[in-house]
Amino acid sequence: MVQHLFNMNLKWSEGRNGTGTIVADNLHTKISIPREMNGPGVGTNPDEMLLGAAATCYLITLAALLENAKVDLLDLSMQAEGYVDVTNGVFTYERIVHKPKIVVQNLTEREQKRINRLAEKAEQTCMISKALKGNVQIACDVQIIQG
Repeated sequence: MVQHLFNMNLKWSEGRNGTGTIVADNLHTKISIPREMNGPGVGTNPDEMLLGAAATCYLITLAALLENAKVDLLDLSMQAEGYVDVTNGVFTYERIVHKPKIVVQNLTEREQKRINRLAEKAEQTCMISKALKGNVQIACDVQIIQG
């Protein structure tokens, strides 16, 4: 068995509306509660970081699947949305929507179906998506364009 260890050091000052920092090998930023949740809005926050983890994992997985399938890819970009519900003062991360935009050289109906299957497979096989399964709904709204 191979196991990878990731470390992060965190520091926090004051109470709920304080600020802090996170430091990892390739990440160093300020953190706080976002303005939308009545916080100071300094740096990033757990909601953005969860969305970022899910989105980057999905995008990297999708890129690998497209490469392995030898899709004639011209461009790959993505927008991601995270939806947090607030009911009776309880915050619940409900849903993430990945919106990849895939530009390919030759787009036939068969190729479009194949790319859609790969986009779905990326969501099912991404490590972060699997970790969130059963807690956060993840959907994909794929846009495939001929370049």
